Amino acid sequence: MGNSPTNSLQSFDVAGQRVFLRCDLNVPLKDGKITDDGRIRASLPTIKTLIANGASLVIAAHLGRPKGEAKPELSLAPVAVRLAELLGSEVKFAGAVTGADVTAKAQALKPGEILLLENIRFSAAETSKEESERVSFAKELAHLTDVYVGDGFGAVHRKHASVFDLPKLLPHVAGTLVAAEVEVLKKLTQNPERPYGVVLGGAKVSDKIGVISNLLSKVDVMAIGGGMVFTFLAAQGKEIGSSLVETDLIETVKGLIKQAADLGVNLVLPTDIVVAPKFAADSPATLVSADAIPADQMGLDIGPDSAQAFATAIRGCKTVFWNGPMGVFEFSNFAKGTNAIADAVVKATEENGAFSLIGGGDSASAINNAGYGDRVSYVSTGGGALLEYMEGKVLPGVAALES
Repeated sequence: MGNSPTNSLQSFDVAGQRVFLRCDLNVPLKDGKITDDGRIRASLPTIKTLIANGASLVIAAHLGRPKGEAKPELSLAPVAVRLAELLGSEVKFAGAVTGADVTAKAQALKPGEILLLENIRFSAAETSKEESERVSFAKELAHLTDVYVGDGFGAVHRKHASVFDLPKLLPHVAGTLVAAEVEVLKKLTQNPERPYGVVLGGAKVSDKIGVISNLLSKVDVMAIGGGMVFTFLAAQGKEIGSSLVETDLIETVKGLIKQAADLGVNLVLPTDIVVAPKFAADSPATLVSADAIPADQMGLDIGPDSAQAFATAIRGCKTVFWNGPMGVFEFSNFAKGTNAIADAVVKATEENGAFSLIGGGDSASAINNAGYGDRVSYVSTGGGALLEYMEGKVLPGVAALES
């Protein structure tokens, strides 16, 4: 990363300094309880390094999309409690983002102490499209601390005040998580070891068009499942029943299929599909051919033949990138395809020495649910940030740290 190599945090002098630390603590909550603390755990190495090096910390993070309103159900209060448990030390909670009380609490911090601000997106200026509003807010935040550390990889694709504008106002460096994520992404985009296989799933092809377009010229194998696959099957003229489809993208997808053929990329699409009459956990599952989906049924997973074909294609690869489940993996009837891919990625890693990256969001949940999280090379914390990088876009939060 520009002027911030992986070890740069270690050489960044923070002794006696108040550090503004932007983390990604956007954890899933259910009834006010954290259901997966993975992102909090991913922030621990940077927090511990800064504390060990004599800093005090003002931590900022977002949770959900409150759109500039203080919404109690999106408070970071439960995160403060969990962070304190994981660190084994006190984490003070500000209860607001800015104001006299927050300033007083920040200025009173002694080396080793931590103050977590309330959800930074409770302030509308954080996500404002108006640069002047964001900069003004960033200046308020800058007064709280002496230096800036950016470690919220899940937000670096956003031009938000605490991610993009604030680092320009203070001496800054990337945290260990952001530095590690960027190094890993370079492995996927700069001279990856071949064969290079990509598995893409998820609901909508519109979310992945940019990634597919950018990666087709770089990969040897591309396997496509999930809800997005039905737009591919429709583009091939197949009957897809009541499955999810984006009809406005069928022509685009036809072009991608032709591009894959022209480039000699092995584009792996399902040959069998698990269908059901409706989107529900208890919906009866039936296996059908991918070109014979009944009109009153919708595809909710790839079938066993497809799962085996995908797995065979992936197991032989030396670099593997997987983003998006193969079906509705939250329902056990429709999780087999996703679990088969998780198993194949692990086998490629352990038996073939592949470098494997699981990309953010649902894929990370799927690999962790399958108990395989520690058996792949890297599980990314960033969903949107990861995809935009794989589309070849510049990530504003990373660019700000490199300047």
